[in-house]
Amino acid sequence: MKFKACGLSRRIEVETCIENNVDFCGFILNYPKSHRFLPLNKAKVLTDLKKYNTKFVGVLVKPNEEELEIFSKLQLDYFQLYGEYSNQDILHIKNKYGRKIISSIQVKKKLDINNFKNIEKNSDIILWDSTGYEQSLDWDYNWLRSVSTNVEKMVAGNITIDKLKNLVNLADIVDVSGALETNKVKDIDKIKKFVKEIKEINDEN
Repeated sequence: MKFKACGLSRRIEVETCIENNVDFCGFILNYPKSHRFLPLNKAKVLTDLKKYNTKFVGVLVKPNEEELEIFSKLQLDYFQLYGEYSNQDILHIKNKYGRKIISSIQVKKKLDINNFKNIEKNSDIILWDSTGYEQSLDWDYNWLRSVSTNVEKMVAGNITIDKLKNLVNLADIVDVSGALETNKVKDIDKIKKFVKEIKEINDEN
């Protein structure tokens, strides 16, 4: 199980993730409604940090070409896209901007799970998330048991530390944000606790 810490906005948060070998750091780049939104000048500073084995992810909600062009100048490994995309759209973005793609499926009902079939061909990772955007909403992760794909599976939506063991064999990557916060600010101790718990789970499996 890999770990993505999302919605990072301070240097100490990013450095803590890198030092603790968190697999992915996520930055909210074009969605100012979120309290985790990162202005461009700040995003540049944080994504310029030496990241070693950690991958940097730019989280983008329905970005236009101008935004994609701007954010392609940042030291990002992935664009995480929310919106309606086809396989062709994803291939175009990958080729034009030179980034791997995390394609997001927003899940409200069980049938939504199968929307991955429209974008799996050219996605590097598929994320199943709640419909809440900046809100951490629950959904039934067990719906993923019916999914068969060779693409890495990421899951998000109110993932708390006590739910991690139930996600083994369901998801390759857990995407966590709200559960890493205290009073809407990333809590360094909570990040470290998630790292420790995931390491223990991986050692057991």
